[in-house]
Amino acid sequence: MEKITVLLVDDHRLLRESWYSILNSDNHFRVIGDTGDGAEALAMTKRLKPDVVLMDINMTPVDGFEITSQIKKAGCTARIIGLSMYNNILSVKRLLALGAMGYLTKNSSKEEMKEAIIEVKKGGKYICKEIKNVLAQQELEGNDNVSLVNSLSKREIEIVQYVKKGFSSREIAEILDIGMKTVEVHRYNILRKLNLKNSASLINFFNVNGI
Repeated sequence: MEKITVLLVDDHRLLRESWYSILNSDNHFRVIGDTGDGAEALAMTKRLKPDVVLMDINMTPVDGFEITSQIKKAGCTARIIGLSMYNNILSVKRLLALGAMGYLTKNSSKEEMKEAIIEVKKGGKYICKEIKNVLAQQELEGNDNVSLVNSLSKREIEIVQYVKKGFSSREIAEILDIGMKTVEVHRYNILRKLNLKNSASLINFFNVNGI
C-alpha cells in the first residue's frame, strides 16, 4: 500500500514532534518533512511534493494564510489542511477560499486528523466536528457578528490585523505603502461597519469572537 506523504508546518516544535510520532506510527502515512518557518514551508513543498500539508494558520511572522496562498500560486499539487487553536468560522472560510481542502482545530483527535488526511488525499474536503458544531450553533442562534465582519473588505481586514498587533496608523501606512490618511479612512469605516467606538473596542470585538 502506497503511503500518504505529509509535510508538517507549525512553529511549535513539540506539536510537530507529536504529530510526527502519531502519523509515522500508522502504516497509511509517511511524514517526509517538518518546519516552523513559512518561507521554508513553501520551499519544502516545492521540493518534496507531499500529498498533504498540515498547516498551522497562526504562525508568525508569516501566517498560514499567506503560505497557503503562495503554495497554490506556485502550482503545487499538495492538499492543504489548516490547523488552529481557534474554532473561528471566518478563518475557515478564508483558508478554503485560498485553496485549502480541510480545517482542523488543535482539539481534534488523532483519529480525526488521520480521517481528514485520507479524505483530502482522495480529493474531498474535510471540516472537523468542532467547527461543524459551531456552524450548527450559529445557524440556530444567528450570528450578527459574522455578518458584520463579512462586510469588511480585504484591505480593512488587513488593517485590523495590524491594529490588533499594536501598530499605529503611520506604521501601517508604511508597511502597506499607502497614505496615512487612507489608513485613517479605513479605520473609520471599519469602526462604522462594526458599530464600534474606538480601537480598544475593535480589538476586544475580535478577541471575544475568536477572530
